[in-house]
Amino acid sequence: MTAPDRPMDLKLQRPGSICQSTEASFAAGDTIYSALVRDGGSLVRLDWSAAAWSGPPDNTLAWWRSIVPEVEEKGIQLAPVDILLDTLEALGSEPNEAPLRYLLALQLVRRRVLRFADPAEPAAVEQEKQLAVDGQTAETVIFSCRRRDCDFIVVVAVPEPTERQAVEERLAGLLWSGGEA
Repeated sequence: MTAPDRPMDLKLQRPGSICQSTEASFAAGDTIYSALVRDGGSLVRLDWSAAAWSGPPDNTLAWWRSIVPEVEEKGIQLAPVDILLDTLEALGSEPNEAPLRYLLALQLVRRRVLRFADPAEPAAVEQEKQLAVDGQTAETVIFSCRRRDCDFIVVVAVPEPTERQAVEERLAGLLWSGGEA
């Protein structure tokens, strides 16, 4: 049997809240054993307390020992990508927001939502690399978005030293849910 050309993309469920054998609830700090078991055409995750673990069941693909993590309060979370793309698009019609839009686009590249457009691609070649901003031409970057199958032309606008703090705070508010932008 040969190895697949691409890696397997398994979606593992979070640990269950009760033991498979005793039906006792797990508490933070408990040692548990988990197994991925073949069940028909799918993989099922099963969890046991350390006291109830007697070894992996039949049809086990993998098993491991872990500790139940502390319950974390739901705090600030990253904003959804589609919201950030909508914001990037909306900021395109506001020339005063060019620094915020540029930094947001770079963050979306970092998250692998956008990528720098390949200059060899016909769509990128046809796009104008300079935009008029307040009567002056400005350097632009073309970002490609596979999620929306479109390109974003963004003015390269590094914030002025006097406005960096404010732009940074607004960007953080956009990137993290619950923040104001």
